[in-house]
Amino acid sequence: MRSAFLIAGLAVLALIWGGPLLGTDRASFAAHMIAHMGVVALTAPLLALGLPGMPALLGPGVATVVEFLLVWGWHAPALRAAAETSLPATVAEQASFLAAGFLLWHACLRAGGLAGAVGLLFTSMHMTLLGALLALAPRPLYGTASVTCLGLTLGPGADQNFGGTVMLAVGALAYLAGGLALMTRMLEPGR
Repeated sequence: MRSAFLIAGLAVLALIWGGPLLGTDRASFAAHMIAHMGVVALTAPLLALGLPGMPALLGPGVATVVEFLLVWGWHAPALRAAAETSLPATVAEQASFLAAGFLLWHACLRAGGLAGAVGLLFTSMHMTLLGALLALAPRPLYGTASVTCLGLTLGPGADQNFGGTVMLAVGALAYLAGGLALMTRMLEPGR
């Protein structure tokens, strides 16, 4: 089963990194967010499940803080603009998302119990907050022109709103599900 998780995680990552999201659609915030959520909410937990015996590099608390700082930092308008226009910045952004996502999921799943659950539930909360801020912002924070995302042409406001909604729908729910699963396991009789 571990190898199936690992292969699935690598396949999802290849689809995200090799497809149009970070290529022809890189100027789109919504495309960025689909890629971001694919990396941290799909690929990272699959890789963590595929590599459970790997030693923990960070504890859940430190991994949660690292992930929080990286996610919010890369969504600052100046860094977001750099990742939209510079391939090296895009590579750095995506690599840091993968590393932080993997470290968080691996640390929380490995620790289990309350520490792991709290790490994932806190991440769900800050993903919800950032997604809501982006989806409901009265003006675009990123870009000034229309962009293409998976064949759709979006104005700057619609692009940002769609990206924020993706973060709300995927990120918040994935981390919430992971945190609740750890809480459920912790509350099982005999644990």
